[in-house]
Amino acid sequence: MTITGIAGEAEAGHISVRGLTKRYGDLTVFSKIDLTVRAREIVALVGPSGCGKTTLLRCIDGLLPADGEISIDGKRVTEPPEGVAVVFQHFGLFPWKTVYDNVAYGLRMAGVDAAEIARRVPNFIGLVGLTGFEKAYPYQMSGGMQQRCGLARALAIEPSVLLMDEPFAAVDAQTREILQFELLRIWERRPTTMVFVTHSIEEAVLMGDRVVVLQGRPSHIDQDIDIDLPRPRSRETLSDPRFAELRERVWANLMNEARRAEFQLGA
Repeated sequence: MTITGIAGEAEAGHISVRGLTKRYGDLTVFSKIDLTVRAREIVALVGPSGCGKTTLLRCIDGLLPADGEISIDGKRVTEPPEGVAVVFQHFGLFPWKTVYDNVAYGLRMAGVDAAEIARRVPNFIGLVGLTGFEKAYPYQMSGGMQQRCGLARALAIEPSVLLMDEPFAAVDAQTREILQFELLRIWERRPTTMVFVTHSIEEAVLMGDRVVVLQGRPSHIDQDIDIDLPRPRSRETLSDPRFAELRERVWANLMNEARRAEFQLGA
């Protein structure tokens, strides 16, 4: 996880991507990406492996340069911007720090005073369900608990934008489902703009207000699908006929592209 500042006003978090192209030498990863994410909206990014989902996320966070323009709340991104937190799939915890110190890390880096850290950190540890584990080290916790700690560290800075790169990919299926609904619960309590990269179509439809599908070589935005499922979402959402319809719509679009990509990689 990287942390790049403390959020400002409550309605902050509007992301604008215009004409974005990313190249590595002769390889063009994606081309002419136009994407708008509204404040407090969750946009899920899906697409075949290698289409540039993670690369796009890193460009939004200012970690990678690209041709085109990215702005957050009207300010052009040329370096990691304030008010943005990133959660990666491999937890990114410091193994020599306790849960408390891992969660407090971003606040200390941002220069928050000790009294405010002492007030804020226990609240976010509690929010992700880790109360009682403040003194535990990462090696003493399960993968799900470690990812909860990483999420608490990101949330503690109260970001206006939360970028999530397959945050539940490294845990087992049961834990993944638990964490999905935990994140939805947390988002209902503290809505923030979220861009959520995932390989799971079910996860994308469950989490997102929209699902954006990247396709092609170089990739581009092939579909931008509104997910008109009511919130709050729960396990009952998974059995809603509309959920099945939306999942099938995304999957049908991706299936042929994924097959073509396999043959291209094997050539």
